[in-house]
Amino acid sequence: MIEFIVSVLALIVTLGILVTIHEFGHFWVARRCGVKVLRFSIGMGKAVKSWIGRDGVEYVIAPIPLGGYVKMLGQEDIAVADTKEIPTSQQHLCFAYKPLWQRMAITAAGPIANFLLAIFIYWLINISYGINGIAPVINGISENSSADRAGLQVGDEIIAVDSEETIIWQQVSLQMLNRLGETGELVVTVNPYDSSTSRDITIPIQAWLRSDVEPDPVTDLGIVRLEIPARIAEVVTGGRAERDGLRAGDEIISVNGESILGWSHWVAVIRSNPELALDVIVKRGESEAGLEIRPELVRLSNGTAIGRIGASVQETALSEILDSEMQRHISFNAFTAIQPALQETWNNSVFVLDSIKKMVIGLISVRNINGPITIAQVAGETASYGLEVYLGFLALLSICLGVFNLLPIPVLDGGHLFYYTVEAIMGRPVPERVQTWGLQLGLSLIFGIMILAIYNDVNRLL
Repeated sequence: MIEFIVSVLALIVTLGILVTIHEFGHFWVARRCGVKVLRFSIGMGKAVKSWIGRDGVEYVIAPIPLGGYVKMLGQEDIAVADTKEIPTSQQHLCFAYKPLWQRMAITAAGPIANFLLAIFIYWLINISYGINGIAPVINGISENSSADRAGLQVGDEIIAVDSEETIIWQQVSLQMLNRLGETGELVVTVNPYDSSTSRDITIPIQAWLRSDVEPDPVTDLGIVRLEIPARIAEVVTGGRAERDGLRAGDEIISVNGESILGWSHWVAVIRSNPELALDVIVKRGESEAGLEIRPELVRLSNGTAIGRIGASVQETALSEILDSEMQRHISFNAFTAIQPALQETWNNSVFVLDSIKKMVIGLISVRNINGPITIAQVAGETASYGLEVYLGFLALLSICLGVFNLLPIPVLDGGHLFYYTVEAIMGRPVPERVQTWGLQLGLSLIFGIMILAIYNDVNRLL
């Protein structure tokens, strides 16, 4: 119950921040352009609280935190507004009477505000925490995996993926995620453990992880990271782990004679062996014990069969178990933090846009679309991990909101910008009937996306 409350509160706070910043962008630029703002609403639905500010604007707080809006004089859902009822004395305050470039600026200001928020958050993270992580040194290679066949070796340090520099494991994962759903060659540049000369490793990929809902490209290639030990924190009552004798505090040493190199390696072995008997050696106190564990078969929403035993990891700080040379930390001051903040915002924006394109053309699954339930869960989880993690999630979500709103879909900011662009080219507004059709199509499309997102959320819970 407490987790549910935390998730709901995290959702309200997160979306509240993003919606407020987005709508404030519209509001601020509209005021700068001399447009009269009638209402500034945060949330949707019937107002919970409203008041009239000294500036004459009605400020509204509504209960549904999935959106908001700024209502301006002479602004309609379609670009051709009916301005006949607006008195001549107020036409200079009317959105519809403003020059085209001002209308475009007001419309674009919302998404731009989201990008600026992301830049500010990344800048704040950089000066407060810097970049922290583990050097991307390969700790193990799964036998007969893509990495094994390509010639990657234990001890190799991954210094670039597709020519993009990688300093920590998180950067390796993000660069590989850019290739989801693609067919071709993945180029991994490594510094071999026994040489100072780097070399390129080419790994063929075929519709890479197209159907995976939670893709892990590093693990899929058969690469084992330097990570926390496979030590059990607790076992689920009535689960396979408890039934087969696994105890809290046990550290997994090997499975079927193969050494377990960390928690992710252990999870991968369990997931890939549903209903198969595994000979497991665990370290229990000062001695070792042999167990036979048979993972339970569980089917995901896409029909994929995986193994599960019902056990959680004992969290251990990597800084406590790794040598200092394996830990990476880059610090920034207020000035040097600007460039990486801009770069990260740009990279994530391109990644989000590319992911949308891949969904549209079928390169990756639409099951990756998340709705409010998943956002609430992730927001709650990241908040519990600490401020740095939550801020990173908030920045990414702000980028997603900015990119999505710039899509040329009627009812979204991008749809209005598209109409204004056509108006600039043709010298006259898009016909009202065309915009009306577009509005109906856009509403249907947005409604369909929302239904799909909620459906995906529910499937993840089941």
